[in-house]
Amino acid sequence: MDLTADSHTVPLSDGNRIPLLGLGTYADPRSTAKGTALECVKNAIDVGYRHFDGALVYFNEAEVGQAIREKIADGTVKREDIFYCGKLWSTFQPPEMVRPALESTLKALKLDYVDLYIVELPMAFKPGNDFYPKDENGKYIYHHTDLCATWEAMEACKDAGLVKSLGVSNFNRRQLELLFNKPGLKHKPVSNQIECHPYFTQPKLLEYCRQKDIVVVGYSPIGTSRDPSWVNLKCPPLLEDEVLVSIGKKYSKSSAQVALRFNVQRGVVVIPKSFSPQRIHHNFQIFDFSLTEEEMKSIEMLNKNIRFVQLLMWADHPEYPFHDEY
Repeated sequence: MDLTADSHTVPLSDGNRIPLLGLGTYADPRSTAKGTALECVKNAIDVGYRHFDGALVYFNEAEVGQAIREKIADGTVKREDIFYCGKLWSTFQPPEMVRPALESTLKALKLDYVDLYIVELPMAFKPGNDFYPKDENGKYIYHHTDLCATWEAMEACKDAGLVKSLGVSNFNRRQLELLFNKPGLKHKPVSNQIECHPYFTQPKLLEYCRQKDIVVVGYSPIGTSRDPSWVNLKCPPLLEDEVLVSIGKKYSKSSAQVALRFNVQRGVVVIPKSFSPQRIHHNFQIFDFSLTEEEMKSIEMLNKNIRFVQLLMWADHPEYPFHDEY
């Protein structure tokens, strides 16, 4: 695979293409200053990013959309150069709520369509505008979900021209097969966004997705923050790993750049999140070196089958996908 900073897309099964490197735009609205996403996305486009991973539940799609529109207006990019992924949150899974949720994303972005729209989780919360509904005892309120019915509503959004491609996130093999075996399936999921990095390489799910022509999009590809509310602190800091550091020294690269290159080189899309201009630039510098077969194998051997992201708010749910590693 000949990858360059200007050309690093891979095909999706529906004929569209996805850039192998994107910018994650997740932000905690309580601690992120207004305007941060706007400036960072504009900066990222100037650096060379064309893929942006966002969500209604990140509360910053208006800023991301404004950044994209401003860079289109100043001639830096055209709309067709940009690949935007939005997500269907778990309080909007009933079929009648799918299109309005997507339309909320489009309204915030002020764009006519998104390039990829994905079901963020295979589980549902109580439907409504409270994104994290809890009962009087502080327990999350789950809701029955019919993933096949949700998927039919997603398909209708594609047929209406509101989205180019459809995918999923955090689905295990059984949940993917539920969709693939759905009678009358019209549009197959083209991608599955899952945690994927050298400490959690996902070999079985990766192989299954390849067999099904599903592109894997890896979140937390260089680890994540050490927030104990959703991060497994037992997992050692990825970027301090001696193997990644030593390989990086050979190429005058950081352990983060090596970890990103590892996934990209095996066809896994990576979406590192950063609001630091320096790190946004740094993470993009992965197309001027390649890892040897031996180096790829040595990184694969770092797999510890440990997740950084545990999503413990879902741990009591019968469909919690992380009970099944595969």
